[in-house]
Amino acid sequence: MTTAPARRRHDREILALAVPAFGALVAEPLFLMADSAIVGHLGTAQLAGLGIASAALTTAAATFVFLAYATTAAVSRRLGAGDRRAAVQQGIDGIWLALLLSAGVAGLMLLLAPWAARTLGASPTALPYAVGYLRISALGIPAMLLVLAATGVLRGFQDTRTPLLVAIGGFTANLLLNIGLVYGAGLGVAGSAWGTVLAQTAMAAVYLVVVVRGARREGARLRPDPAGIRACARAGGPLVIRTMSLRGVLLIATAVAARLGDTAVAAHQIAMTLWGFLAFALDAIAIAGQAIIGRYLGAGDLPGARAATRRMVEWGVGSGLLLGLLLVLARPLYVPLFTPDPHVRQQLAGVLLLAALTQPVGGVVFVLDGVLMGAGDGPYLAWAMLATLAVFAPVAWSVPALGGGLTALWWAWNLFMLVRAALLTARVRGGHWLVPGAVRA
Repeated sequence: MTTAPARRRHDREILALAVPAFGALVAEPLFLMADSAIVGHLGTAQLAGLGIASAALTTAAATFVFLAYATTAAVSRRLGAGDRRAAVQQGIDGIWLALLLSAGVAGLMLLLAPWAARTLGASPTALPYAVGYLRISALGIPAMLLVLAATGVLRGFQDTRTPLLVAIGGFTANLLLNIGLVYGAGLGVAGSAWGTVLAQTAMAAVYLVVVVRGARREGARLRPDPAGIRACARAGGPLVIRTMSLRGVLLIATAVAARLGDTAVAAHQIAMTLWGFLAFALDAIAIAGQAIIGRYLGAGDLPGARAATRRMVEWGVGSGLLLGLLLVLARPLYVPLFTPDPHVRQQLAGVLLLAALTQPVGGVVFVLDGVLMGAGDGPYLAWAMLATLAVFAPVAWSVPALGGGLTALWWAWNLFMLVRAALLTARVRGGHWLVPGAVRA
């Protein structure tokens, strides 16, 4: 039984990391929300094109989210073991890996933009907007991946305040640039893409300055270390599988919505953007979990790791209940910001209720996902996500065949969340994830 003083200590640790992490985590969905709100007033076809492009672009970048997650876990373990220089070196290796990967990813996205948009079901009216947005935004992939790796370094050092400040500056720049380029310069959808790319590049530059200063202070080398880069890549392998499986679920959902028509995919884009915003809000506790659990395990404190996990789950459920309630009650305030189309608004009504229902479940899912990442339990996370993909895919693809609409698709999404929660809960109740030491054996 966790004592009251221990709970208060865990609360202080969680809040000290999670509150600033919330601001940093929501930067990307806020980018998309701003883009959706600005582009949505250009027309339904433009918004549908943005939805298709955003799904493809986010998949390309999110495949490599291990650059943040694996780096946070590895750095925090070494920090818990008392080796700050090795912790910084681990982060530098992750940044070099991000730079090496980004050139190929950006090149492929530029080349395959038309194919990706068609594969995701873009209609003839939405296709030009999707391809144009995708090709411009692909130029920001190197900055996106660098930001992921550098953020992982800072989180591993229990610093979520610096990412918060960078995120605030990046979002502000993105909003102002998008408004100016879309409406002021008359660039339309292309202006939105350019604004986001410029903001992301500025964020990456700031992160580089911060990490390089920290490396020099701890005496870590800045030049690339092939062995260290290979170690980072191997550690991230299972998380790539996990993330690709998750992105597969998201892509299937977008593709099914696109086959239901431009109105459905436009409504789905808005609902998924809002769901993503809330997911990142819940993931703030998971980010705290990655850093805290890694530090406890690096120090060999297994009871502390279990107690912190229990407390974070309680925070996740409570936060999910609050967010679900806000999602329902605030609909009259935020829906008009995204679209004036009454048909899109009509489809949104039922979908948003379903999204609200699963927020407490999402709280459990995101917290436990972060805990297992902090423990370096990537292989299990990969297997669990593949299993949920296998459940979701046939159910989602059957929606159009059975004459279902967007609401039916979101019922399938709720099933996906419940299966994921069950698999993660089963793992944490066991003890295989509790491996102590500076490096997970």
